[in-house]
Amino acid sequence: MLSSRMENLRPYVPGEQPHDREYIKLNANENPYPPCPAAVERALEQVKSAPQRLALYSDPDSLALREKIAAMLNSTGGVLSRARIDGGEVLPCEAEGLGITSEMIYAGNGSDEVLSFLFYAFFDSAEKLVSPEFSYSFYPVYCGFHSIEMEKVPLLNDWQIDVDEMILRAKKFHAPTIIANPNAPTSLCLSRKQVRRMLEECPRDMAFVVDEAYVDFGGESCLPLLREFENLVIVRTFSKSLCAAGMRLGYLVANPKMVRAVLTVKNSVNHFPIDSFAQNFGSAVCENIPYYIECAKKIVFEREDFSEFLRARGFFVLPSSTNFLFAKKEGHSGKAMYESLKKEGILVRHFDTEGIEDFLRITVGTKEQMAALKRAMEKMDF
Repeated sequence: MLSSRMENLRPYVPGEQPHDREYIKLNANENPYPPCPAAVERALEQVKSAPQRLALYSDPDSLALREKIAAMLNSTGGVLSRARIDGGEVLPCEAEGLGITSEMIYAGNGSDEVLSFLFYAFFDSAEKLVSPEFSYSFYPVYCGFHSIEMEKVPLLNDWQIDVDEMILRAKKFHAPTIIANPNAPTSLCLSRKQVRRMLEECPRDMAFVVDEAYVDFGGESCLPLLREFENLVIVRTFSKSLCAAGMRLGYLVANPKMVRAVLTVKNSVNHFPIDSFAQNFGSAVCENIPYYIECAKKIVFEREDFSEFLRARGFFVLPSSTNFLFAKKEGHSGKAMYESLKKEGILVRHFDTEGIEDFLRITVGTKEQMAALKRAMEKMDF
């Protein structure tokens, strides 16, 4: 009864979403802060004032949301934790304007759906896809789903993406490329200069995708490179820095030709991917961006504080540009530490994958949550 494609699928395994008890949840890279109250109130008021709109189909093109996303990116420069607020005015982190327009944006039902559509639009089953060996674990899942062979490139000894080898493989196989920058689960970030070099030397007639899910926590966005490289596609999400993992909103930024290709895929699968409430909510989020800038800065502060705590206790901690830390301690099993913390009511992420099995991926929570984690780790003496 089952197709051979179905039997060969290896689905993505997300972080635990437990129902048996209340945990301090630091395992799924969710934002510990709630959405901006003004954004929530605005979205709810729109529903209350025009409930009939919920009986009608939503805007299939999400035009208002795309316009708000473009304005938000232009006002901040693309990295929330590096943007500034002066007298209530948002000052962008980039000296030059980005020039993002709504025609350069496709908005979808979470960045995972956006990734699925771009895999279909830009990666062919007759070719390989070049990607780092350790990266977002949904990439190989989508390769399996779309029958694409992944060419995994080992990381360097310092856990950074091997730019030289990525270029070599892309040229050797005349292949498209996908990277997460900052990378997950390692938390490390390539500079824009390094990504520019990859774009210059990799095949220009193949898509080059940069997944910037975590860039708002201190990375260097590649959005300015869109002016120079027509094959560049940048994927972003509301789930991390915009406190809306439960709302399922994601988007990509690329030249309009690339966006139209993804729209063709979307309209062949699901013509109305984003519901009316989510579109209104996402627009309200983009209009209240100072709140999210402050949330991102608080997370960066707690990240650096907890990183120092771990290093003082003998942990090896990679320098993070994300809202999580990737760390291990000599002589301690990653799985054993994960299980011990779970008994204390704290969830972190552990991977059984060979090569990173002794690492913990720890999402940065609120000051109070991180204090509770410190106490638990001191209690267990690791």
